[in-house]
Amino acid sequence: MSLPTIVHLDADAFFVSCELALKPELRGTKCAVGGRERGIISSASYEARACGVYTPMPTQRALKVCPDLILLPHTSGLYGKVSRQMFDLCETLTPLVQRNSVDEGYLDLGPCGFQTAAEIETRTRALQRRLWDELQIPVSFGIAANKLTAQIASKLRKPRGFVVVPPGQEEAFLAPLPIGKLPGIGAKTEAALTARHGLKLVRDITAQNESQLEAIFGAGWREMRATARGEDDRPVETEHDDAKSYSQQETFAADIAEFAEIERVAKRMVDELLPKIREDGKRVRTMTVKIRYPDFTQESHGRSLESATDLEAPFYPLVAPLLKAAWKLRRPLRLVSVRFSNVEAAAAQLEMFAQSDEKRRRLAGVLDKLNLRGKATVVRHGHQLDAPKDASDG
Repeated sequence: MSLPTIVHLDADAFFVSCELALKPELRGTKCAVGGRERGIISSASYEARACGVYTPMPTQRALKVCPDLILLPHTSGLYGKVSRQMFDLCETLTPLVQRNSVDEGYLDLGPCGFQTAAEIETRTRALQRRLWDELQIPVSFGIAANKLTAQIASKLRKPRGFVVVPPGQEEAFLAPLPIGKLPGIGAKTEAALTARHGLKLVRDITAQNESQLEAIFGAGWREMRATARGEDDRPVETEHDDAKSYSQQETFAADIAEFAEIERVAKRMVDELLPKIREDGKRVRTMTVKIRYPDFTQESHGRSLESATDLEAPFYPLVAPLLKAAWKLRRPLRLVSVRFSNVEAAAAQLEMFAQSDEKRRRLAGVLDKLNLRGKATVVRHGHQLDAPKDASDG
């Protein structure tokens, strides 16, 4: 008997949820994580979303559509810490956990020996409750026979959604959904497909013959047909303790084209990743910035330091030039990511200025602890501050 063993986890309003775990008195309010003046909204509560606030809306516009919006500052180090705790709890259910990003991932329950779909549902619901009870993080789950269908299912009934798609029902499950629910079809593409070809629902895609699909989607028509049918054979790819790289990515709810805001997001990823690297007793030498356009084409560019480090400061000056090198077309972006590689074990440094670096390292360690406790009253660098009006975000 075939069982739905692939689970997609999608944390609900993750950054806001992390902040509300520290400030539970704000639950149920219209709140968002974001900077003032020229900042953007990086996460909004569902109450705020109901008023028209979305990611990555400029903060000033958000305050106009929702005047009583409560702005919460970004807490450096908090989101990475909670993300690790969240996925560590997932690994108590199954060893096969793929950490896609700070707030999304896949679980493969195949090796767990479950005998029925009801048992899978019961154990997964228990994990959903545990994530709330222990971390106060609400999550949505989609369960299916493959990653594609599970991912779509997890996003249908947020927040705290729980959708199970029985094996063999993938195409029937997808058929009545708007085509914009399929990965790779953004709002603009959806509007164009509807206007030019009358494609509104997923079933409208599967109803086309091969020549029609090729005329509409070009060389990628087979992939689009397979997606509309819910076909996917990708395995869940696990991370190992001896990780060869550290990475984080952010997929924007709406495409974004402002360089200063993309740079700020990338620098915040540096802030999230370096505390983890220090915690693991590692140092890294290479940073790579990757960007992805709405049509899923992507570019990346990397640069290496002369020696490995576990400090943020040497990498900050690389963010803007790497972003410019990767983002040549300057079209709006769907995603940006930062990856650190060339990982080395932290060892006693003998080079000049090692003593100065060690002082910075001890200070960074103190700030890491303060941030993880939600007591970060001192920021490390200027990009963590709200940008003043008419000032650059450099």
